[in-house]
Amino acid sequence: MASSGQYRSWIFRTNLPATKAGLAIAMVFALTLILTQAAQAQTFNVIHNFTGGDDGRDGAKPENGLTMDNAGNLYGTTLRGGNGPCTGDDGLSGCGTVFELKHVGSGWIFNPIYSFVGGSDGAGPWGRVVFGPDGSLYGTTTAGGQGDCQSYGYSGCGTVFRLRPPAHICASFSCSWTETPLYRFAGDSDGSLPYGPDVFDQSGNLYGVTYYGGLGVGVVYKLAPLGGGWTHSVIYNFGSGGDGDAAGPFIGPNIDQNGNLYGTTNGGGSYNIGAVYRLTPSGSDWVETVLYSFQNGSDGFGSAAGVIFDNSGNLYSATPTGGRGGGGVVFELTPSDGSWTFNSLYSLTGAGNGYYSGPNDSLSMDAAGNLYGTIEGNPDIGDYGTVFKLTPGGGGWTYTALHVFTGGSDGGRPRSNLVFDRNGNIFGTTLLGGTGSCTSGCGVVFEISP
Repeated sequence: MASSGQYRSWIFRTNLPATKAGLAIAMVFALTLILTQAAQAQTFNVIHNFTGGDDGRDGAKPENGLTMDNAGNLYGTTLRGGNGPCTGDDGLSGCGTVFELKHVGSGWIFNPIYSFVGGSDGAGPWGRVVFGPDGSLYGTTTAGGQGDCQSYGYSGCGTVFRLRPPAHICASFSCSWTETPLYRFAGDSDGSLPYGPDVFDQSGNLYGVTYYGGLGVGVVYKLAPLGGGWTHSVIYNFGSGGDGDAAGPFIGPNIDQNGNLYGTTNGGGSYNIGAVYRLTPSGSDWVETVLYSFQNGSDGFGSAAGVIFDNSGNLYSATPTGGRGGGGVVFELTPSDGSWTFNSLYSLTGAGNGYYSGPNDSLSMDAAGNLYGTIEGNPDIGDYGTVFKLTPGGGGWTYTALHVFTGGSDGGRPRSNLVFDRNGNIFGTTLLGGTGSCTSGCGVVFEISP
């Protein structure tokens, strides 16, 4: 996590004789120092450009951010590209990839560790991968596997997969990992279109969601390791919308220390425009509680972002649209006497009119309690997104734009989470931009250094 001192504000006070000339010189000097420190507060770098080239090995369109291991190496997925035979509805080829960016010295070495082929192994990994207790990477594909679903130009209802690293140290960095599909969705009562990411409990069980399927609109599923295999079960069916229940989970749940699952949905709730929910284990069943229903007021509506917690058990997330500024709302839910209190922390400015220009992935929090996130933006009006920071203080939160994307070589449309290394450097992905050959660019991995 980032250190408590990063991105601090610099304030200069003077104690000079009260002459107009001296005061003017002091003001110019102080202003120069302030502007210099502001310019040096963070440095933006692109550490990988996805090419989307003919071989497509490195992929294209990294949708939803990164995972970092203990050595500071980065792992992620691309929705397109790779060597598979898929052709998406956007004209890009390939069934998607999983990649590693290995930190070597002061640089990065890119390694495509798996390329999906669009059959039983899956196609179109949307969500990011996560590490399991065994050191393997786990993730989902939105399509492939089995079933007659259609999504993003792919066939199939989606999979949950595992990637095991090579058993021996490779002589080079171009080492493939071994992929195993753990479950293939049929698109019926078991759900379809799993976006990910998944989460593990302390017993090694894996939990995730599907956006469609089940008895309503989406399910929460569990994969339990058993005898060298995995057993799938649906632990909760969301509502169909209009019945007060949450519906349409766009991102996987988070888990607290008691084993309760928390998440957000894009629909459902009391007003059928999204909700925050909790699932509590009760014997062999799970009990759902809707913690908050969005109202399309100053609270925004819908949510494509997951939830995070602070050390006091407060919950933080965001909506991608709505609120006073039209660009979504960063909010907090605080537990009190068995209920939860909603607090709008900051209203983001956006295009409005239903365009999901705000945060589309989970927030991050550093050790000082500052919140970080990405705003996707709206390229139709020349807005290619932003990396932002919210600093608490004085009874409110102060917004700082750490980088505003241009849609050019620096990338555009970040739908990403943000991860921190030990030095407080921030990493994420953009869906578009960069120097790749795709229309509007194939996306980048970026670093912001304090």
